[in-house]
Amino acid sequence: MIITEQMLNRALGAYLGFACGDALGATVEFMSPKQIQNCYGVHRDIIGGGWLALEAGQITDDTQMSLALGAAIVDHQGWNVQAVADNFVNWLESDPPDVGNTCRRGIVRYRDDGELYGLPRDDDAGNGACMRNLPVVLATLNRPDCFETWSLEQCRITHHNPLSDAATLALGRMVNRLIHGEGMDACRQEAERLIAQYRKFAYSPYPGKASGYIVDTVQTVLHHFFNTDSFEACLVATVNQGGDADTTGALVGMLAGARYGLEGIPERWLAALDSEIASRIRRQTEELLRVGIANL
Repeated sequence: MIITEQMLNRALGAYLGFACGDALGATVEFMSPKQIQNCYGVHRDIIGGGWLALEAGQITDDTQMSLALGAAIVDHQGWNVQAVADNFVNWLESDPPDVGNTCRRGIVRYRDDGELYGLPRDDDAGNGACMRNLPVVLATLNRPDCFETWSLEQCRITHHNPLSDAATLALGRMVNRLIHGEGMDACRQEAERLIAQYRKFAYSPYPGKASGYIVDTVQTVLHHFFNTDSFEACLVATVNQGGDADTTGALVGMLAGARYGLEGIPERWLAALDSEIASRIRRQTEELLRVGIANL
């Protein structure tokens, strides 16, 4: 596989778009659309704050866990699920600004008992596994078998639920196809495939919920992704829905970044993003793509 400039551009767009969505959405996480409107009008700038009292440009667990997962792939030049879990433990013990309850439970189980995967649980249907899977997508662009295996293994460290599994695979396949230059029709095919598997994910008409439940998250992401025509419009519409806005923002930023490319991301957002995080993302994106080539 040859990584073209266009593929690198879309991959960088996906990862940096993800981080921009995380940083933008964190400000309004857990707010309702009406509260956002009363407080900000239309929230469209990376300003920090929010319930976590972040610095402007600071990211949350979405981007941090993604970087931890990506680092394990790069360090081992391939897949080592125990290394992924070890990196999650190190992240948890670094006093991050936020940790989802399901993520914490799974990581602590591994740390304390050595169990990589828990039993399937109905209450594991959150969005915490889906939100961090982009590094797997980038390292397996031409390896669909590895994509599915690696994705499900990293998911089940914390989230062992068929809805979480299905959503993670569906969004990952969309990003893959966008990076390969396929368009919105390819993404709609993946969305229809997901909905055929689990009717709960149907997003039209849009139910208007944006919670951390994976169904609400995916419905919000797909609705705004398919009904906007620019990176900025897509991300602004999504985060102003409130709810779990850092994760819906990150995931829709991932898709929109892969669709519109790096140049589609507003410069003011890229400039506002924590510079160290942005540098790590740029470096890790290229390293993950190289892992994919090396292991063909």
